[in-house]
Amino acid sequence: MHVRSWRETYRGVMSDRVLDDPELPAARERFWTAALSDERYQANRVAVAERDGEVVGIAMAGPPQDSAAQWGTHLYVLYVLAAEHGTGAGAALLDAVIGPHDSAALWVADPNPRAQAFYRKHGFVADGTVMVDDGVREIRMVRLL
Repeated sequence: MHVRSWRETYRGVMSDRVLDDPELPAARERFWTAALSDERYQANRVAVAERDGEVVGIAMAGPPQDSAAQWGTHLYVLYVLAAEHGTGAGAALLDAVIGPHDSAALWVADPNPRAQAFYRKHGFVADGTVMVDDGVREIRMVRLL
């Protein structure tokens, strides 16, 4: 589901070399194995959205890696299959891993107007911080309460 959502969402934003890499599913599996079993990540909250027994969305949030952060939670993952966009699955996942009154931050691909609008709707604003990760420009969005 994670790989499929990346391929649906990031085609044209992320390198085809990355998206079509036959090792991508195994790399994502290793990521999730660590995220769910390594005690370094035990404070993280993970949620999945299902429809008819199929996972259609995933989210993960936890403490920020930067101890000087002005927010208490970092959203590390929120992906929903394209067919589920607009169904409320993303909002439910966000609410499952970040409380509605929690200060939080996240990185979002730029351009990704749909995702950026979704986060703005949920109180996040771009703070002007930009990074490029694996050729993808990302902006940081924060919700400070």
